[in-house]
Amino acid sequence: MGYFNNQTGYPTDILSTRAIIKRGNYALIPPNGLVRNVIPGFENCDVTILSTPKLGATFVDYLVTLHDCGRNTKGFGGEELETFVYVIDGAITASADATDYPLTAGGYLYCPAGVTLRLENANGGQSSRLFLYKRRYQRIKGYEAHVVSNNVANLEKIHYEGMSEVILQDLLPKDLGFDMNMHILSFAPGASHGYIETHVQEHGAYILSGAGVYNLDNEWMPVKQGDYIFMGAYVQQAGYAVGQETFSYIYSKDCNRDVEP
Repeated sequence: MGYFNNQTGYPTDILSTRAIIKRGNYALIPPNGLVRNVIPGFENCDVTILSTPKLGATFVDYLVTLHDCGRNTKGFGGEELETFVYVIDGAITASADATDYPLTAGGYLYCPAGVTLRLENANGGQSSRLFLYKRRYQRIKGYEAHVVSNNVANLEKIHYEGMSEVILQDLLPKDLGFDMNMHILSFAPGASHGYIETHVQEHGAYILSGAGVYNLDNEWMPVKQGDYIFMGAYVQQAGYAVGQETFSYIYSKDCNRDVEP
């Protein structure tokens, strides 16, 4: 398996962790303690699995490092699985079936169910880091999702619920063909949510920059760049930025569907 952050050998201090796991409720997963998972189809890659149904999520999130010649040309997703890849840093060629999309940092590709995602490092011998997602698509009659590729640098910056220091970017269309969306939420230092949220939607969030304090199930905890948060249905959630850097994270949200009784 191996350690994701390459810290091996004897510890220099007592064993401790900031990780908090509340299955079906929420989880805070820092980089320390993550392991590499061997997954068929990924070559010259470090892959770590984050949220899964074993944690209580209806989706699966991954962190993937593509090293020199790193790739997955066997294919990821397809059939009834929708997939999404976001480039944290580096450069890759992502493919939706036979169509290639060159992506650099901030670039992303969504593949609907039935379309296979393929990945190949294109960073001149240097590694590239990715946030990867898959979920079983919920079909409704008369609507279909479609391939989407773009870069967050091209997206509208929306004042989140009227707050000029909290910026929301929608990565996918607000279209009933899509049963989920990806967003980036960015807080200027000192900015926060307007209230503590409680809702049916789940989130998987990877912190891209900065640091903050996050409320999960009415417990406030420090978080920072590189941390991952799973937020289950109805868990109380909110955050605010601390320090001098923008606090920003990418997160998934299930949407546009009723709930089965």
